[in-house]
Amino acid sequence: MMNSIVNFALKRPTIIVILTLLLFGAGIVSFIQLNIEAYPDPVPPLVEVITQSGGQSAEEIERYITIPIEIQMAGIPHVTSVRTISLFGLSDVRIAFTYDFTYEEAEQRVINRLSQLPPFPNGVVPQISPESPIGEIYRYRVVGPPGYSVMDLKTLQDWVLERRFKAVPGVVDVSGWGGKTKNYEVNVDQKKLFSYGVTIPQIQQALNNANINVGGQTVNFGPQAAVVRGVGLIHTVDDIGNTMVSQNNGSPIRIKDVAQVAIGYQPRLGIAGQDKDEDIVQGIVLMRRGEQCLPTIHRVEEEVNKINTMGILPPGVHLEKIYDRSELIAVTTHTVLHNLLVGIVLIFLVQWIFIGNLRSAVIVALTIPFALFFAIIIMLVRGESANLLSVGAIDFGLIVDATVIMMENIYRHLAQKPEERFAHSNVRSQSRVPMELRGRFAVIANSAMEVNQPIFFSAAIIIAGFVPLFTLAGVEGHIFGPMARTYAYAIAGGLIATFTVTPAISALLLPEQVEEKETILVRLIRRVYTPLLKFMLANRILAIGGAAVLVIAALIAGRSLGLEFLPKLEEGNFWIRATFPPTVSLEEGQGYANRMRQIVKSFPEVTTVVSQLGRPDDGTDTTGFFNLEMFVPLKPFDSWPAGLDKEKLTQQLNTALSEPFPGVDLEFSQNIEDNVEEAASGVKGENSIKLYGNDLEALQKTAYQIKDVMDGVSGITDLSVFDAFGQPTINIDVDRVKAARYGLAPGDINTVVQTAIGGQAAGNAYEYGSDRNFPIVVRLAPEYRQSLEAMRNIPIGVSAGSGTVQIPLSSVATVKMVPSYSFIYRENQERYIPIRFGVRGRDLGGAILEAQQKIGEKVHLPAGSRLEWAGEFGELQEAISRLSVATMISLVLIVLLLWVNFSSVVDTFLAASVMPLALIGGVFTLAITGTPFSVSAAIGFIGSVWHFRHGRHYRDFIV
Repeated sequence: MMNSIVNFALKRPTIIVILTLLLFGAGIVSFIQLNIEAYPDPVPPLVEVITQSGGQSAEEIERYITIPIEIQMAGIPHVTSVRTISLFGLSDVRIAFTYDFTYEEAEQRVINRLSQLPPFPNGVVPQISPESPIGEIYRYRVVGPPGYSVMDLKTLQDWVLERRFKAVPGVVDVSGWGGKTKNYEVNVDQKKLFSYGVTIPQIQQALNNANINVGGQTVNFGPQAAVVRGVGLIHTVDDIGNTMVSQNNGSPIRIKDVAQVAIGYQPRLGIAGQDKDEDIVQGIVLMRRGEQCLPTIHRVEEEVNKINTMGILPPGVHLEKIYDRSELIAVTTHTVLHNLLVGIVLIFLVQWIFIGNLRSAVIVALTIPFALFFAIIIMLVRGESANLLSVGAIDFGLIVDATVIMMENIYRHLAQKPEERFAHSNVRSQSRVPMELRGRFAVIANSAMEVNQPIFFSAAIIIAGFVPLFTLAGVEGHIFGPMARTYAYAIAGGLIATFTVTPAISALLLPEQVEEKETILVRLIRRVYTPLLKFMLANRILAIGGAAVLVIAALIAGRSLGLEFLPKLEEGNFWIRATFPPTVSLEEGQGYANRMRQIVKSFPEVTTVVSQLGRPDDGTDTTGFFNLEMFVPLKPFDSWPAGLDKEKLTQQLNTALSEPFPGVDLEFSQNIEDNVEEAASGVKGENSIKLYGNDLEALQKTAYQIKDVMDGVSGITDLSVFDAFGQPTINIDVDRVKAARYGLAPGDINTVVQTAIGGQAAGNAYEYGSDRNFPIVVRLAPEYRQSLEAMRNIPIGVSAGSGTVQIPLSSVATVKMVPSYSFIYRENQERYIPIRFGVRGRDLGGAILEAQQKIGEKVHLPAGSRLEWAGEFGELQEAISRLSVATMISLVLIVLLLWVNFSSVVDTFLAASVMPLALIGGVFTLAITGTPFSVSAAIGFIGSVWHFRHGRHYRDFIV
């Protein structure tokens, strides 16, 4: 079949040239349309269930919400883990699946299970989070003129901007960060309650009853029917204030008689700031899973332009871009194009320098764009995306390998005298060259037939060598999977070019007779190589012994190599996390955030600094006031001072932030990298130790012992223990006996407590002329609820005869402050405490192996507890385990192919014995440069194994 293809190309070379040009044109168009991602989504399908229940402690969240959801998720097929976090007012349950399900299938399974749960107390409803590890594509800030408050801007974000961006194709959600969420506050005056004899539940009930519309069907007026409406909705502050609560001797008691009504805001869960602005409103646009990144970003940018220019927002209000993914994608695209151009030029120069013929070098170099455009067209047709690894890391030697073999043979025979061509080959005697092919066309056809078998086995060994690449699973599988498919497409394109473009262009460009001459470089190499070869042949034992010594030295050097999971993809930004004591208040944390932001912004390499303290109102970030995260875009690296790189800047920032804030734990990462690592391990941080057990207090003590040990390990940085215990909590314990004397149930008392202190919504106020509505929150005025003594005096209504009397809360309950849990981590129905850490200035594997040894020697775990290493190190161990098995299978396949080709055990052994030597250079290079061994390096080694086969086809025809 290959002979027929070559003959067709030689009989119709003009058609081949035209088809090649058409493919180049289609390839350019396809590349323009191809979706290029900076980073593939490596995380398996992960469904996150967010449940917010304001006011409840971490223990209550765990008991009443998290564990029921956790149990309900058990038994779903293909679930690998169920990780949960319970903290004040928020439950987060993350269900990780295998790749057997798509995200949509996994999400539907979770929704089905959630629908089977009984209703939660207080009308709490679980929600599916739209967050994706690489979903964030655009950040903007809502900016207003003087006089606009962050509450006004947050209202625009919630009711205008979020809706418009959600309507953009490819966008799944917009997360609003910062600002104040508007509400209508009814701050009850406790003294007036006593004076008028009104209770808090009465106020709440009155507002609920006074905030409703009803329908009265229709009434006919002659030939027309009129709709009857009973209008009673609350629209304004005056409507709330004029609502009647009760009567006193025939006189109405209204809300405004016992409370102050005003426009306020919900209790804040987080604050965002930027540079010198301490309180801002920002929006984070999230892309739908599986969508193409660049087209979605362009649509978002178009929507931003419409919003800013078409009067959608009030005068003076506009959006400012903070970040968009297109900047990173542009850098990736530039890198890919640079690699492609450099690869083509290098292949051209090498071919030209060694053969000394410009035309043959052009023919070989044409294979690269042909193969790559072929691969790009297939990717576009299949709807696949490209990234820096899948396109920019392709080995061009793989693509042109077959072409070089064919081109060398064609050129060699064209350089011979006509009577000497194929004199020592058996190809001519069984030639299938058509009679119409004469002269150089026949020579090219016979030359191609002569190397068909070597080229076939060359391609087969390449495929066998890349078996491990196709068997990768988990995070590394989804990172390198696109590269494996692109390799396959490009190699297929290279083979097509070898049997069509190469002979056709050779027939058009090469003359009947060429001159085979040694170039200057070849002569220089031969002067060194020929004596060396003769010496080695004369001293075979020494040569074999030297090779064995090199292999042994490589093995020793390999054992000293460091280990890391994957090289870092440079995103051009910092993601800095600062962890404060768990008891810190939002206001105190904001003071720290403002000072830290100014310190980071003072570095000239920093473009801007956006800080996020706490969590957004939608609960999509499971953290508290103790957590500060700063997004720090950086200026282009070529504008930095000479000698300054990112690692040095990290050290400078770490020092600048550590000295003014002792006791604050810092961690440095990147935006996408941080999201991916958190999604993969369930813990905020690059790496972590999970200390499992039921006794959290004992685990916390042990966690600090582990931290102290790790603090002495070189390279371990950013150490932090997640303090599970120590959150101050005010417990209000109802005395059931005393409550019963007053005819009160514990639920009656807790309802008053919940409303008086935390506030309770009594319906919504619907503003005139719009669909905006905001909750009406009833609670005691601040002076009556902000101290333990004030809480003890909260009035509880008790029925007495025909009226109601009020008693202080202290009469039926004990109010005291106790320590409690800050948050509770669980995985697969076990509690655990995370110990977060990073590694800088040393390889990941070496640092962790040393830490494991020291922890094993110095730390005794409590009974019933265990620890597990999560993050990059765990993923590295799994990847190496899978690669070791797949590599052995690949080597066996290669040996079998060699045996089929040679039909000789001795020749197979001789060829296969060179495989270890193919790895020596790589091992020594890693050792000399201090580069750790990683999954990427392992894949490079796998790809290099087959290079030994070059030249084995000469056995068949070289004298």
